[in-house]
Amino acid sequence: MKTQKYLALSAAAAAVAAAIALAGCASGSSGTSAPMNSMNGMDHGSMSGSASANSTPPAAADHNAADTMFTQGMIPHHQQAVEMSDLMLGKSGIPAPVKDLANRIKAAQGPEIATMTGWLKAWNESATMPPGHTMEGMMGDDDLNGLKAAQGTEAAKLFLTQMIAHHQGAVTMAKTEITQGKNAEAVALAKSIVTAQEAEIKEMQGLLPTL
Repeated sequence: MKTQKYLALSAAAAAVAAAIALAGCASGSSGTSAPMNSMNGMDHGSMSGSASANSTPPAAADHNAADTMFTQGMIPHHQQAVEMSDLMLGKSGIPAPVKDLANRIKAAQGPEIATMTGWLKAWNESATMPPGHTMEGMMGDDDLNGLKAAQGTEAAKLFLTQMIAHHQGAVTMAKTEITQGKNAEAVALAKSIVTAQEAEIKEMQGLLPTL
């Protein structure tokens, strides 16, 4: 009987010792994992903050009144050039060099309209020019009606004459942006317009005497 009691007590003592050991391990494990989790949380927070800072869009103030006026004016200016080009492309009997020019004007200025529209949205500016502002080289209703009615070589000559004046107005507007604008992308576009359209003016002036 005494032996059985002794064995029972020994087993109980062993069980208590094992429980204490397990509790100690669990406590140790918990103690070391908490700082790691805390540190990981800090790392994620700093990384998230850094990514957020890097993805911040440019300030809307990164432009001035000249950038806004140039963009607001050049959009309808380009739209009219595309409209005039479409008129040429829809007519029969237009000389191939004139149709080629109309295609190139449309292909270049169409995407620029989308680009400038995006800028105005990013700048929180109106997409339309305020009343009272004029755009150099724009055709009036009578000019466009005359172009619509003309056919063949007559239409080609009228298109070139009108587009020369139209391009000259765009060049004037672009040069103002180059000297007065602040936004780097808008100034770069203005320089591109000057280069491309001055070359096209010379091309059109050379085409006219051949028609």
